Amino acid sequence: MRILKPIYFSGIIASMIMASCGGTKAIVSTNPANIDALPLKTTKLAEKDLKRWSHLDLAKDTVPGMSVDKAYAELLKGKKGTKVIVGVVDSGVDIDHEDLKGEIWTNSKEIAGNNKDDDNNGFIDDIHGWNFLGNADNEQLEMTRIVKKGDDGSIQYQNALAEFEKSKTELAPQKQQVDAILGADSAIAKHLNKTNYTLAEVKAIKTTDQSLLQSQNIISQVLAQFADKAAFDAEIGEFKNYVYDQLNYNLNTEFDGRKIVGDNPNDINDKKYGNNNVTGPKKEGAKHGTHVAGIIAAVRGNNKGGDGIASNNVEIMSVRAVPNGDEYDKDIANAIRYAVDNGAKVINGSFGKNYSPNKQWVQDAIKYAASKDVLFVHAAGNDGKDIDAAPNFPNDADGKNPEYADNVITIGALNYEYGGALMADFSNYGKENVDVFAPGVKIYATTPKNTYEYLQGTSMASPNVAGVAALIRSYYPSLTATQVKHILMDSGTPLNTSFKLAGEAGGQTTLNAISKSGKIVNAYNALVMAEKLSAQK
Repeated sequence: MRILKPIYFSGIIASMIMASCGGTKAIVSTNPANIDALPLKTTKLAEKDLKRWSHLDLAKDTVPGMSVDKAYAELLKGKKGTKVIVGVVDSGVDIDHEDLKGEIWTNSKEIAGNNKDDDNNGFIDDIHGWNFLGNADNEQLEMTRIVKKGDDGSIQYQNALAEFEKSKTELAPQKQQVDAILGADSAIAKHLNKTNYTLAEVKAIKTTDQSLLQSQNIISQVLAQFADKAAFDAEIGEFKNYVYDQLNYNLNTEFDGRKIVGDNPNDINDKKYGNNNVTGPKKEGAKHGTHVAGIIAAVRGNNKGGDGIASNNVEIMSVRAVPNGDEYDKDIANAIRYAVDNGAKVINGSFGKNYSPNKQWVQDAIKYAASKDVLFVHAAGNDGKDIDAAPNFPNDADGKNPEYADNVITIGALNYEYGGALMADFSNYGKENVDVFAPGVKIYATTPKNTYEYLQGTSMASPNVAGVAALIRSYYPSLTATQVKHILMDSGTPLNTSFKLAGEAGGQTTLNAISKSGKIVNAYNALVMAEKLSAQK
């Protein structure tokens, strides 16, 4: 997947040029006793609550969080769990981050820096995990790779070609849009002789130059949507990167991002590749994985950033396998097997793609994880589509066919607004292939170089659930991966309220119509259920 896919940039930029829009409001319940049955009111979340809304309780705090704080206060206080290794298969993790130190897995059987495979696991100096991408960073999308190989007469090729051409067509106006805004920004900066200008300074410009007037009009509307110029610069910078990454790498059939790795990505038996730099060649490139790791494991209560769901109960094993583009099936299969073989009991997979030429390799790895009692938590994807009809790989079943393994749980994303906007407007869904929903909009967590940011996506919803899974496995280690999966689904909070369906289909829907459980994950309920089930053993 495009791991930093700006799920809202293009739409926001377009709408900002056209018209101004109001601030975000959170819709919350007035009575925790029967949330679905009572009228809603509109309030605005305080920043301190927004930063940790996924930890809050729907009944007590009137936001659709996972009741993590309640679980710590009422169930876990004074209890001691066992350490659980969580494999983060992602873009890399900044293991030096101030809020992750002490939460990073260390391979005690390996001697650092001696250039030997001390534990004979096939990987030299794998102290904190393994990097299956080596020094590679950018990559094509899978459909681009399929198109590049040429017409083999398959339906897969025809579908990939159609989607590739559609994506290229859609990219043209996005490039025009971002170039227009950047051009206007440059013109205003030149006129004012400063880059950090204010909205008032832009509106105060007096000129008869038609080009400058047009730039003034664009920037006046766009800048009005942000707190200041710095926030605008950050957002338009991300949008620019997204557009040009697609042009230069993701949708570029001439680009070869794999050459630097040195292996054959289409040979599953070619396993001697990668290195032990689990952050990757650039710390900035590990933004996605560092954020995921922080959601799971950032130190709680130190006032440095967002709190991790399972801090002090987990060790993060970084397994780098997800580039800025679509991951290779071979890398994901090897990453899962590496995590399993080195002690992970939960694996988070905040990645996915529309095509999987070697999906059997990944399925075999997931089955292997199942045989070793390892839970695989997977993001449903950010395309606003029904993945029962249009799969997001990897998955644990084809359409309505039986699941080939019962250790996979697939997560859709929730918004912090309870009511009509409950579903994240980008989240994939599926009555058969999405198991449960969890917080995935404006999630505050660690980013490289001791920074913290809000990010959003099912990529954030998945580690929220992986964190709860790790808590269960920490305090109730006798429970199996399959039992933990079904606890997460069965103990969730059922909501019958209707809300807007994500994606082009639109219309109203309910959780029960778009997921197998019809519920949102609830850590408190899950731990209560785990306690009861564990006592029966």
